[in-house]
Amino acid sequence: MSTTAIKPGRGSRPITGRTVLLYFVTFFGVIFAMNFYMVRVAISSFSGVETESAYKAGLSFKNDLAAARAQDSRHWSVEASLERDGPAGVLVTARDARGQALAGLSPEIRLAHPTDKRRDVPLEVVEVTPGRFRSITPMPEGRWDLVIELKRETETLFRSKTRISL
Repeated sequence: MSTTAIKPGRGSRPITGRTVLLYFVTFFGVIFAMNFYMVRVAISSFSGVETESAYKAGLSFKNDLAAARAQDSRHWSVEASLERDGPAGVLVTARDARGQALAGLSPEIRLAHPTDKRRDVPLEVVEVTPGRFRSITPMPEGRWDLVIELKRETETLFRSKTRISL
């Protein structure tokens, strides 16, 4: 006959209703805390609003279409190139349909962030020669939309948007 000895020690604790409740509340408390944190970070980093009023943007579509047709009818040649010797810069050359430099224009050039307009960078521009403009603002690295607008007084005569990588 063999005898099995039972060693004294800690026995297993019975699962009670209080233990189950404690585990349940702890589990869902961690889930709710993480969800709250993630929602807060998501909302503070990007609002998700690109257009303040979709209704007004829809109404201005007809005006934008007419401006694009007028721009095409001018047959202007506007070229932008990145200069990387020294500090990076943008050189914009604007010519009319006959190849003559366009004088009397005021450019507005900016680096538009593809997903968050709060990070857009307006570029300060100087006119090198008539119809040639160079940015003098330091340009940050990354992928950007280069937006070029050429204006005469308050009227925008030319607008382009091109994705670039710096």
